[in-house]
Amino acid sequence: METVNIQINGMPLSVPKGISILEAARYAGIEIPTLCYLKDINEIGACRICMVEVKGARNLVTACVYPVSEGMEVFTNTERVRHSRKTTLELILSTHDKKCLSCVRSGTCELQALCKEFGVDDENAFAGEMIHYDFDDSAAHMVRDNNKCILCRRCVAACDAQGISVIGANARGFDTHISSAFDKDLANVSCISCGQCIVNCPTGAIVEKDDTGKVLEAINDPEKFVIVNTAPSIRATLGEAFGMHIGTNVEGKMVAALRRLGFDKVFDTDFAADLTIVEEAHEFLDRVQNGGVLPMITSCSPGWIKYCEHYYPELIPHLSTCKSPQQMFGATMKTYYAQKMGIDPKDMVVVGVMPCTAKKFETKRPNQAASGYPDVDIAITTRELARMIESAGIFFKHLPDEEFDNPFGESTGAATIFGATGGVMEAALRTAVETLTGKELESVDFKEVRGMKEVKEAEYDVDGTKIKVAVASGPKNAKVILDKIKDGTADYQFIEIMGCPGGCINGGGQPIQHAVVRNFVDLKARRAQALYDADAKNQKRKSHENEAIKQLYAEFLGEPGSHKAHEVLHTSYVARKKYN
Repeated sequence: METVNIQINGMPLSVPKGISILEAARYAGIEIPTLCYLKDINEIGACRICMVEVKGARNLVTACVYPVSEGMEVFTNTERVRHSRKTTLELILSTHDKKCLSCVRSGTCELQALCKEFGVDDENAFAGEMIHYDFDDSAAHMVRDNNKCILCRRCVAACDAQGISVIGANARGFDTHISSAFDKDLANVSCISCGQCIVNCPTGAIVEKDDTGKVLEAINDPEKFVIVNTAPSIRATLGEAFGMHIGTNVEGKMVAALRRLGFDKVFDTDFAADLTIVEEAHEFLDRVQNGGVLPMITSCSPGWIKYCEHYYPELIPHLSTCKSPQQMFGATMKTYYAQKMGIDPKDMVVVGVMPCTAKKFETKRPNQAASGYPDVDIAITTRELARMIESAGIFFKHLPDEEFDNPFGESTGAATIFGATGGVMEAALRTAVETLTGKELESVDFKEVRGMKEVKEAEYDVDGTKIKVAVASGPKNAKVILDKIKDGTADYQFIEIMGCPGGCINGGGQPIQHAVVRNFVDLKARRAQALYDADAKNQKRKSHENEAIKQLYAEFLGEPGSHKAHEVLHTSYVARKKYN
């Protein structure tokens, strides 16, 4: 690797040739502030917060896009630099809705943090004309408030990185604003509800719809029996909202917190993830053995499903008909469990704690009401749960570890890894291979489908049957595989697709992380490792070994793929218009 010799604030450094000043500063332990910069996604030098002095240069330069060169001398903290950053912040505030006390992002807002850092004490230093924008709350999963937008374009870049591109900069000059084509509401464009725009926004301009009030109302209603279930990845991310290290498994404290919030039962979506695998593996083998539509594609991610419906409706027959774990869980609660406990399903409220804003949309999908009532009543994000815990005065980090309620707290390691890209595929392979061969696997680790590579492929010889699989996360990566299916060049039998890059551990409902973390820390890998560690420690690592699942089939469903199983656990999809 070719290097160059530079100085930053008088410190000599040898750094890779061609990297930006911003990246070079990290070698010196110096963080240059940014607002618009997202590594490999939004490198446009637009916000001007990262300005630095370079010896010999007439003007300040943008550190995020200015490459280093041999002998360069950089100064990141001079009076001129600090004055420039403060002035830029004051100009941004001149058109910003400064209702920080009531903003959901207060405390995690990057603009707020920078104003404090650079001593912006007059938020009206450049008072003048302001444009008022109406909220766009048309979508099921989020609210857009352009009054808090700073035109950093990070949301636009995130949407483009997903291959969706339904938002962009409209108009020019002072009238520039972020919106959809022709300023359409989000509900009227081909948004897939993934929420990547939310987790990448530095302010409160884009937030998830807050359903915590509905949850509290249900908990406080003596006529309602309120059940909560938590998705596999939540245990690996919730701790971040309380200052814990990225990748800390907080399952026990999470359960304890949910009990203290007043839920009647605290169950684990991992149970339903195991159930999904048993049904999905049966469906896959049925297609292989009986000439069904192949390749079969997983259906756990509602963002991916919505993408397929909008952009590749002709491939809907390839989708597994299995409901997602969230919806399977709710369907099981309001049928089997309701009957077992003598509870009228109309009096049961099922709450899902999910890493995904698209789960809010999913609860409203058709054919998701096995009991005659919605399978899941309310889906909240990891962030919403964290706010509920905080507002209830619960000292999360000091809670004892507690266990899920049974029997729907029982799960296997296969279910836990659902939260990482490749996890659903690996879990399905563990069950499908044993079912097909009738033999116990010597090793349950299918490491070829693990990791954060954009598209992963693997081929397995199962008693003479060749099974080729593929895994992709994020629609842009999925498109590579889907186009192969369309043109007839795909030779896969089974495909896993997730709507968010890296899978659920990087979902649009996960805790907000500062751009510095997103730029320079492998967030996805750290979170995923927590799930793989939990899998490795679990005594049962195959979904079909779950005793609660066996009991469910014995007492209610009959067998995988049965008529009853299809009534309760399977669904259908609709072709949706693609709005350009």
